[in-house]
Amino acid sequence: MRSDRLRGGYGLVLGMIIGTYVLALLAESRSMVALLLFVQTLTVWQALRVSGARIGMRLAAAGVFALALVAAGVNLLVQDSPLVGYTFLAASALYLLAPFSIVRDLGRHGGVDVQTMLGALAAYLLIGMAFGFGYECVAALQPGPLFGEDGDPRLSQALFFSFVTMTTTGYGDMVPATNPAQSLAVLEALIGQLFLVTAVAKVVENWRPRAWKETPR
Repeated sequence: MRSDRLRGGYGLVLGMIIGTYVLALLAESRSMVALLLFVQTLTVWQALRVSGARIGMRLAAAGVFALALVAAGVNLLVQDSPLVGYTFLAASALYLLAPFSIVRDLGRHGGVDVQTMLGALAAYLLIGMAFGFGYECVAALQPGPLFGEDGDPRLSQALFFSFVTMTTTGYGDMVPATNPAQSLAVLEALIGQLFLVTAVAKVVENWRPRAWKETPR
């Protein structure tokens, strides 16, 4: 059985996700992008570690983490290196796998407590971050602009579009011009809503703070 320190680690994971998001908003220079790539991969590794992911997934995360270190160094020396885009793509894939590992771990908990709530929230945010980085990867790797006449998004715009899409808010100010971004947007909207009505809804349904319990008759 994992230690209480690992079981209670979802607060740290959530803090790292928020830190990654803030860092992504500030990532304009190549040095900041290199730092973001490092922190992003470290966040995924921590999420997989806390959730007790299978050894294969954790080894994959370690491999992407090593690749991130190399890509970060290359990014400081070579402008517009495709290695950075591919590393972001690999890290984004792990961002999308990590929520399933978290949900699997939460399902093993005997009850619902604060750590379970933090884990569910972390998993939901990881999905939005995964697709946000995914859109940025598509913009970097495909020949045409992601949003047509509006061009390619900055990383902050890609994350904004991702969370707007996942919550099906649909402001309509940014619209993918072609595939695969259009298909990614549809997939994200479906995954986001399914996650809310299944995993998160189940956690909230079973959430019973002591102050809310009915007084025995």
